[in-house]
Amino acid sequence: MKRRQFITLLGGAAAAWTLAARAQQPAMPVVGVLGGASLDALAELRAFRQGLKEVGYVEGENVAVEYRSADNRIDRLPELAADLLRRRVAVIAAADMASTRAAQAATTTIPIVFLVGADPVSRGLVASLARPGGNATGINVFTGELVAKRLGLLRELVPGATRVAALVHSADADADSTSRDVEAAARAMGLQIQVFKPSTSREISAAFASFMRERPDALFVGPGPFFNTRRVQLVLLAATNKIPTISGVRGYVEAGGLMSYGASLADAFRQVGIYTGRILKGEKPADLPVLQPTKFEFVINAETARMLGVTVPDKLLALADEVIE
Repeated sequence: MKRRQFITLLGGAAAAWTLAARAQQPAMPVVGVLGGASLDALAELRAFRQGLKEVGYVEGENVAVEYRSADNRIDRLPELAADLLRRRVAVIAAADMASTRAAQAATTTIPIVFLVGADPVSRGLVASLARPGGNATGINVFTGELVAKRLGLLRELVPGATRVAALVHSADADADSTSRDVEAAARAMGLQIQVFKPSTSREISAAFASFMRERPDALFVGPGPFFNTRRVQLVLLAATNKIPTISGVRGYVEAGGLMSYGASLADAFRQVGIYTGRILKGEKPADLPVLQPTKFEFVINAETARMLGVTVPDKLLALADEVIE
């Protein structure tokens, strides 16, 4: 055999061996992340990736992540969930209640890891917290249960407050229950409350224009990704109208808002990443208990307080996990 023919045959054999080796390598699993709001605005996605990494998965190296966002057009979620199924994802990480419902409507077999504020048992997402059953489990961050706590902190900040305005996202899956919670908590504290339910940025501005005509003493910003992704707009409107506010997410205060109290969303998203990784390794969502938050954050922006002319009581400063100067 001539030398050139031998080299050609050897090269062909090497190529065949390479293709065979590649064929034997497992395909990189794909994780779908589904959100009702803009995922680009969620800094907590870094925490989700960190959670994956803690279980041994690094995006782009041994796991692929497909992101789908409805950009607050909740009606698009079924279509986006179906798109993730066509992508043959191994797990769906759902960032909110509406996304979770869309994912569950789309599949009863692909595992779902959710992050929701309302009780997942009463909402029919799982059979129980300890043993979810089915194909879904996740993290419950107690947004409803913390409404009274936030209102109480707001009243301690403005002790003479008698009237409070509240913003609740009208398209949120739990808008009605949130409204009931905040109204009940206000009544228990002897506060008059007026609830506004915007669904767009323009409606947020209109709500401010409406309630500021009556000059409430403070503003309660309801839970959910809709307000989280519009925190800059909310901060600017609150500053322009010089109204003290409280939100449930620290990102609001980092953007210039006055106060926030709630479960750490970064830690919650990290736990979603960890559960997603554990499922990729073979664990079943039915056997993974729904987790509840262990880390809560009370954050105050002292610079904003000074700008608003609000004196933060020493008691609140002592309670705060962080005071932003």
